[in-house]
Amino acid sequence: MSHFSHPSQDDNPLADTAAAAGPDEALRRRLGIGRRRFLSTCTAAAGAAIAAPVVGASPAFAARDAERGHGHGKGHGGQVLVPAHKRGIILYTVRDATGRDPLSTDLPSGFREVFKELSRYGYRQVEFAGYGQHPNAPGGADLGTAKGARLLRGWLEDYGLRAQGNHGFIPPSWPLTKSDLDTFKQHLEIANILGMPHMGTGGDPTGSSYRADWDIAAEKWNTLGEIARREGIKLYTHNHDAAYGFLLDGGPLDDQGRPTRSSGIRKLEYFLKVTDPKLVWLEMDIFWAHVAQYKFHTYTAHDGTQRKKVFDPAGLVARHNKRYPLFHAKDGTHNETNGMGYDMVPFGTGDIDYRTFFSRVGERNYHNPMVEQDNAPSSTDAGQSLRFAKTGYNNMAALRKHRC
Repeated sequence: MSHFSHPSQDDNPLADTAAAAGPDEALRRRLGIGRRRFLSTCTAAAGAAIAAPVVGASPAFAARDAERGHGHGKGHGGQVLVPAHKRGIILYTVRDATGRDPLSTDLPSGFREVFKELSRYGYRQVEFAGYGQHPNAPGGADLGTAKGARLLRGWLEDYGLRAQGNHGFIPPSWPLTKSDLDTFKQHLEIANILGMPHMGTGGDPTGSSYRADWDIAAEKWNTLGEIARREGIKLYTHNHDAAYGFLLDGGPLDDQGRPTRSSGIRKLEYFLKVTDPKLVWLEMDIFWAHVAQYKFHTYTAHDGTQRKKVFDPAGLVARHNKRYPLFHAKDGTHNETNGMGYDMVPFGTGDIDYRTFFSRVGERNYHNPMVEQDNAPSSTDAGQSLRFAKTGYNNMAALRKHRC
């Protein structure tokens, strides 16, 4: 298995083609908007001598953003850590709202109304968690088709939003079956219609603890990443806590011939080494990374000794910054009794030190933090998830860098 130790700076395999078509075309492709909308926006901007902060935003939303500022300055009390155009949310957080019957409530329901509401809060990016909604919402139940993606793209543009990624289909088969490959390519087509630069999954590359299985996973992901790259998409995987546990890669073998001890490397750290940085990216779920920090701090070395090694999520990202284009910004309060170390709470109301995390990681105009809260929907309070989404936005916008 080859090791890829030097991350590539080649972020877009279509860049040369776009550049050859001229600077305006290159800009349009980077922004992921249609030619007609790009031209109309540029014409309006030239006439007014003003550039809207989000291409595709309606005049009302653009004016509001101009009043708030772009998030590139120092603001009050220090440099803004997450610029306005980088503040996003994964729609899993508000899945009850997108799945709600619009005929049964006055609350925002379905993708179109939820996009409008999220934009009103200030969000400028979304990450999909599938393309299903209530059948009574505009467009119907399943928008995971080329036609549905065009509808979604139009609504995103209407409300000044950009799709950054999706937790969608990663083929379960290896070697790939024709059916799985065809489905994967269909999802890449949808991603391109939506203008998404990334496509990924909410799962880990493998649930195994053994190096041999991670080698197989790396081979599979390198292959899928190459297919995605040819379509101009970056393929990414997302973590839970177990993926930052220790890899079993040596020592005595068990009765099935598998290693029982570790060199101290964590599973996804190893995955970073054996996947091609031009083909495979990661989305760090910062909450689950902190759960891993709490749970996995001691390992049995190859020589049988017990060794301590505390996980540093921000340090890992800082060493591999370009491999982590997306984050899940999910918060938690300390809980020493639940086995995880944390209970999920709205972003910015917990104990995870996001000010320090984002200050240490840097590259604020590269990373795309997506607010997430798995337990935001409530069976007794229909409006809770959207309120928590608003809380998350406000707290992300308020983050400022530590002053020296």
